[in-house]
Amino acid sequence: MSIQDPIRNDTRNKDYMVGYLESLSLVERLHRLLLDVIKDEFERVGVLEINAVQALLLFNIGDHEVTAGELKSRGYYQGSNVSYNLKKLVEMGYMHHQRCEIDRRSVRVRLTEKGRNISRIVADLFERHAEGLRDKGVLGEDGITHITSSLKRMERYWSNQIRYIY
Repeated sequence: MSIQDPIRNDTRNKDYMVGYLESLSLVERLHRLLLDVIKDEFERVGVLEINAVQALLLFNIGDHEVTAGELKSRGYYQGSNVSYNLKKLVEMGYMHHQRCEIDRRSVRVRLTEKGRNISRIVADLFERHAEGLRDKGVLGEDGITHITSSLKRMERYWSNQIRYIY
């Protein structure tokens, strides 16, 4: 081993750290951009009473009947107040809610027709964007597969880090 090896390793470590921090910044910016894209779509179609987080919540619930706890455990909405958004969506008529027969403390929610319409708007938006990314050569099928695979590995790594802290 030469004296250059530690210098090369130090440079590689710094380069890797710079890349890691850049990827973290991109994930955060992409999430904010996703919310902005959804907000713009809803302004375009004249739906102004719900926000992008609520629209994404409706999209992710889709045809399922879930509890707030299930949404959190699936990894959605860690940074938002799920209970507040569910309550507002019920009040505005986008969701039905019903006490769970087995555990009366738990409330199950599902979309109303109004909620399903919002979910379809988001689904159509995502479909247009997926087609645009592919058709314009921004990101092919191999690229989207690679990104998804990489992000899943990062998610597993972070999940494991959280588990081992406690």
